[in-house]
Amino acid sequence: MNAPTTAPEALALVRDHTVYACVMGSRAFGLATEASDTDRRGVYVAPTALFWRFRKPPTHVEGPREEEFSWELERFCELALRANPNILECLHSPLVERLTPVGEELLSLREAFLSRRAHTSFSRYAASQHAKLVADVRIHGAPRWKHAMHLLRLLLSCRDLLRTGRLTIDVTEHRDRLLAVRRGELTWAEVDAWMTRLTAESEAALATTPLPEDPDHARVEAFLTRTRRASAG
Repeated sequence: MNAPTTAPEALALVRDHTVYACVMGSRAFGLATEASDTDRRGVYVAPTALFWRFRKPPTHVEGPREEEFSWELERFCELALRANPNILECLHSPLVERLTPVGEELLSLREAFLSRRAHTSFSRYAASQHAKLVADVRIHGAPRWKHAMHLLRLLLSCRDLLRTGRLTIDVTEHRDRLLAVRRGELTWAEVDAWMTRLTAESEAALATTPLPEDPDHARVEAFLTRTRRASAG
């Protein structure tokens, strides 16, 4: 069983073995305001010897700083191969704070993780978030506008990924209108119509997307194997 993700041993993994760290959230999306937090995400490589024990190293760690969350490399790669939206976006942050040679190799695999699976994973996540917004409107008369803004941002990224084969998370181009959504300056009907249009555009883009059917699992696994062997020394 994994150690608690805030245990001293776990925090030491983040401190001593992080290979990639970045800033995510509104600051990476081009949507930051003076009140925005700084959300940090990272990837650490647990020393191979730790896997030889009955008690395995943690797959993820919270901290040590506020709003900081890190994944062990293998778990991170597993989620990226499944086209987890949060993980894929983490790989494409424009705000990198730490990068080792292993981290550089991880970033060089960005395209290997991308596939048409992204349409399914992004769409399912978007549908679940949309359902929550609809429930808010039904119960409270309005959605949580910040969540509505971020759902629109996700839908924009998904559409453009399917159209171009490249994931871009900076939505500065749409900043003014997205922030207007966050401030509640658009009606829910207008926002919902925008979401519906973006969803339809993603569906249409899927038919001609340059993305491959599946990610390059073998290439990612070869990277993980090399990294584990190097750590075993």
